[in-house]
Amino acid sequence: MKKILATATVITTLIIAGCSGENEADSRDNLSIPSVEAVQAQFGSLPLEERLSGSVRAQQQVEIYPRISAPVEEVYVQNGDQVNRGDPLVRLRDNEYNERLRQAEAELRINRARERQALAELNEAESQLRRQTILAERELSSEIEMERLEAQKQSAEANHELVRAQVEQAESNVEEQKDLLAQTIIRSPIDGTVGQRNADIGMQVSNTTRMFIVGNLNDAKITVNLTERMLTYINQGQTVRVQSEYMGDRMLEGTVSRISPFLGAGSFSTEAEIDISNTRDLLMPGMFVTVDIFYGESEQATIIPLSAIYRHPRTGETGVYIVPQFGAESEPVEQVDSANPPPLSEPMPVEFVPIDVIAQGRESAGVAGIQSGDWVVTVGQNMLINNESESARIRAVSWNRIMHMQQMQPQDLLRDIMNDRAANRSSEDLSTQS
Repeated sequence: MKKILATATVITTLIIAGCSGENEADSRDNLSIPSVEAVQAQFGSLPLEERLSGSVRAQQQVEIYPRISAPVEEVYVQNGDQVNRGDPLVRLRDNEYNERLRQAEAELRINRARERQALAELNEAESQLRRQTILAERELSSEIEMERLEAQKQSAEANHELVRAQVEQAESNVEEQKDLLAQTIIRSPIDGTVGQRNADIGMQVSNTTRMFIVGNLNDAKITVNLTERMLTYINQGQTVRVQSEYMGDRMLEGTVSRISPFLGAGSFSTEAEIDISNTRDLLMPGMFVTVDIFYGESEQATIIPLSAIYRHPRTGETGVYIVPQFGAESEPVEQVDSANPPPLSEPMPVEFVPIDVIAQGRESAGVAGIQSGDWVVTVGQNMLINNESESARIRAVSWNRIMHMQQMQPQDLLRDIMNDRAANRSSEDLSTQS
């Protein structure tokens, strides 16, 4: 309820000065009769939505770090360049890694030579043992000689095994050095666009140096935080609308794609991800956006704008001012030009009616206590508190106008009002000079 009243108060305070519909002379003649704007209450249901802040990432977004430490020799790409998977991004100095590879290959050749030598010694030991076995069968060899040759064979086998292990170790070292040498060319792991370049020729980099971000900007992923309470009514697959002040009036639609089932320790919140098409390039990775998640509809009720709801300062009751006898003879206006405002009605009775808020949306509320079709004051309620005549001059406005004003920030409203006043003063000055 505080949110409703704060919204109404801000709009009432800022807008009343800019759209009273009277010039200064008329105002002096009708000081006791305020001018207000009113809209006709409707009947229906409210879309239930949760407004959250989200952060944008590319659908595929990778931070590029080198795996080795070395100076940068050459940079192949710039910010904004399109790359394919496997394309080179940076070349690092490879002298040290080439030398390490040569040493590893030399060590491998030495161990392979030792392996051949150990294998020859094993073959010789096995051959001597076979000859001695034949002599022993003819009782031409002693048992001691047989034992000596058997021990010699076992020693040759162990030596061959040891050298073979050293060869495998040397082969592994060679592969490792080849891999490190290959890492001197840093390649893109995905197809995408390069951004946030942090690589220049001559700079020393290590595995903690982020050199680029590469991402696929065709599709975006938006992350929002959901509280434990939100998880009771926000589910995967629900419709989402995304907007930002940098997107103007344009909006993007998507659905809740994934919800993490784990709550963060201490925060008791989790993350939801929204996959959304970014074909118009409206979303940039890193930007913050407003996300409205629609999760149902309220019960049927009388619907009024939030700006119509007013807390009476004397009684503390929450209600609305209605104009019982008002029936707009002209179409509700969409725009109000302060230099040439639409006409106001003759003075008509206004009445404060208490209401109960049944459901609250982002821009409107479902209420009980009034009927659909009633005209409710949306701008100027504070002018009616001390209104001895209990009447006002009414301008009928459209729902679109009220919704637009409610979506504006207070500073935007104030700026528009001041611009209108400045334009009016300029027009008056020109008229005077002429």
